[in-house]
Amino acid sequence: MTDNATGFDRRSLPKGAQEQYWQAQDGWKIRRMDWPNESKASRGSVLFMPGRGDIYEKYLETLNHLHGHGWNITACDWRGQGASGRMADSQYVGHIDDFSTWIDDIGFFWSKWVKETPGPHVIMAHSMGGHLAARALVDGAITPDACILSAPMLGMSGPPLPLAVSHLFARIMCKIGDPARPAWKVSEKPGTPIRERQSLLTHHQARYDDEAAWWAKRPELVLGPASWQWVERAYASVRHIHAPGQWEKVTTPILILAASEDKLVSHDAIVDASARLPHAKLVTYGEECAHELLREVDAVRDLALAEIDLFLEQSLAAARNRDSQSA
Repeated sequence: MTDNATGFDRRSLPKGAQEQYWQAQDGWKIRRMDWPNESKASRGSVLFMPGRGDIYEKYLETLNHLHGHGWNITACDWRGQGASGRMADSQYVGHIDDFSTWIDDIGFFWSKWVKETPGPHVIMAHSMGGHLAARALVDGAITPDACILSAPMLGMSGPPLPLAVSHLFARIMCKIGDPARPAWKVSEKPGTPIRERQSLLTHHQARYDDEAAWWAKRPELVLGPASWQWVERAYASVRHIHAPGQWEKVTTPILILAASEDKLVSHDAIVDASARLPHAKLVTYGEECAHELLREVDAVRDLALAEIDLFLEQSLAAARNRDSQSA
């Protein structure tokens, strides 16, 4: 579908973008898209990572914005979703053995990608991707010049139970049945009917419909609920990143975009992490914004893009200044 304002077709790969596969350390094939910027005024390179069950095709419009501002673009699947295979027998269940597998993947990819692309290097990630990018920073697996997190899953939205109790329940559910079985039936959240899925994600009907259009074109991309092991490992990873001293050791400039009424990730966890991170800026949107703020109505999305542009300009200018002083 072509946007009337920009003329960009959100349901086709942009001219100049190329898709291929790279191999993780264990040989797993993972899909990537590279969209070089041919401008002589190239500003650097952005690596975009989507959320759980997500596909980078949904974010082509935002990647087009960055590309138009001079950035080289790379986007990747996480192993086990998109067009990068599955970790369970069913195509429709999002499963993982442990979140550390994804951290190993992105660390391995990052080490090669920064040598292949011009700097400065920026990572931009949404939801579960935001969690994994943040954990990769905490664990020292990646060293970007700047980081942008969109509605990062630094905690899950759900019943007001202590994190340890929710984690224990998920561990029990893994013990009493197949850990790879789906943890819920449909939609993005337990107990939410599929007809209400859009209200969790975006208020923009056409952008919401983009996903189904890509699924129809590329049925291998379709993915449904997470497994119980994914849930249990997610709680374990959340506890890992929020442990004392973890956020405090991250020195990368970080922009966090969040929705206070997000029904999928915990806004309180985002606020807590932002306060502990030494160089983080948190921008919060209200009830006008659902989880996928980069796919929201223009009134929200345009503000978010403006924040991203400003953050990149300021943080990378500061980095250039530091480099010149140390030279």
